[in-house]
Amino acid sequence: MDTSIPVLTIDGPSGSGKGTISRIVASRLGWHYLDSGALYRVVGYAAGRDGADVSDATAMAALAARTAVRFVTAGDAEPRVLVDGVDATDAIRTESAGAAASVVAAMPAVRQALLDKQCAFRQRPGLVADGRDMGTVVFPDAGCKVFLTASADQRAQRRHKQLKEKGLSVNIDDLLREILARDARDAERAVSPLKPADDAVLIDTTDVPVERVVARVLALLPDHIRG
Repeated sequence: MDTSIPVLTIDGPSGSGKGTISRIVASRLGWHYLDSGALYRVVGYAAGRDGADVSDATAMAALAARTAVRFVTAGDAEPRVLVDGVDATDAIRTESAGAAASVVAAMPAVRQALLDKQCAFRQRPGLVADGRDMGTVVFPDAGCKVFLTASADQRAQRRHKQLKEKGLSVNIDDLLREILARDARDAERAVSPLKPADDAVLIDTTDVPVERVVARVLALLPDHIRG
């Protein structure tokens, strides 16, 4: 991994806005984009596809290592996610895939299997990486680190809107319970728990317009990078 290539990490819990903000910032900078959470969702999706036992860490690590993942991006839009050559963008965004992702993300063997895949996204001219441990584990040397937060209620409302726009039937109370449960799992897991890096800038996105958050993130970067 070429550590001279600049990296901006944007971590945070589900619904904090990290995906939206990361995609826009990457597009404005002309950098590559890594949705690390999608990789764990892919493992959860692939387990369901193959009928594999999601609680079997050895099987999940092997699945993570052999599953090919490619992002196809177009500007600020959500990238399409190709899994073994098949478009699985919508399939990996279901709540069941998200719950499976949270389970496998706690497995050290799975995290290790996906580490090389994540690091491979570090290519010139730069990388915006969003996830839960981008600034603490995957890219600890990143020159700029951000940690986004938002109230659980607003995160549930954002997720509800996102899923409804995809034509999925969801209950906002169920979403809120799942978000709170996932927050607890992610924060309490022994491996790479969800927490801000010591040198991360914390930004609360509750009731803050997207463009204002984007502007604040871009302002954190050195002038020569922002152009």
